[in-house]
Amino acid sequence: MRPQPDFIHEFVPGISERTLLLLHGTGGNERDLIPLGRELDPNAALISPRGKILENGMPRFFRRLAEGVFDLEDLKKRTNELADFIASAAKHYKLTADQIVAVGYSNGANIAAAMLLLRPEILHAAILFRAMVPLVPDNLPDLSSVRVWIGAGDQDPIVPASEPQRLAKLFRDADADVTIRFANASHGLTDAEVKTARHVSCRGSCQLPLQI
Repeated sequence: MRPQPDFIHEFVPGISERTLLLLHGTGGNERDLIPLGRELDPNAALISPRGKILENGMPRFFRRLAEGVFDLEDLKKRTNELADFIASAAKHYKLTADQIVAVGYSNGANIAAAMLLLRPEILHAAILFRAMVPLVPDNLPDLSSVRVWIGAGDQDPIVPASEPQRLAKLFRDADADVTIRFANASHGLTDAEVKTARHVSCRGSCQLPLQI
């Protein structure tokens, strides 16, 4: 039986308890971030769903009204739908539910951020590349046990520098442990920042390559 609600997805088993939830950007699919996931942590299981929304034929995780203007009702609906899928997939694939780390790029980073704010029980940590503030909830969750790494580009024409800074503040206001780094980059990722994300310091003992 497949996880419910159903998403087209790729699953790659791992040899550790950690699972990376890979969330692609606009126009991506369930295979796009598999190499990134393996680079970040070769031992983790990988689960990579495809966004269900199509914008001019390009998959996304939620609707937007214009560049940088999100359909908040659809965002909330799709965030809960994705969170339910992850919870179901964790049971289906026998994953350690409290060791799921989101790795999101652009649109995928935005829905991962929304999940932290709306369904914080799903994620143990998050690595967010090129993220914006997806929404501001009426009540902030308690993220005191969550670590968030935000990677921004200092020349990004899509995500202004103020957005990742606002997002970092929002998570800090919810007591998350937040690291934000600006790369000498546009909207695309650089090898250097991927390496930086891989070697983020962790609390306690971290024996896996991905340290967050």
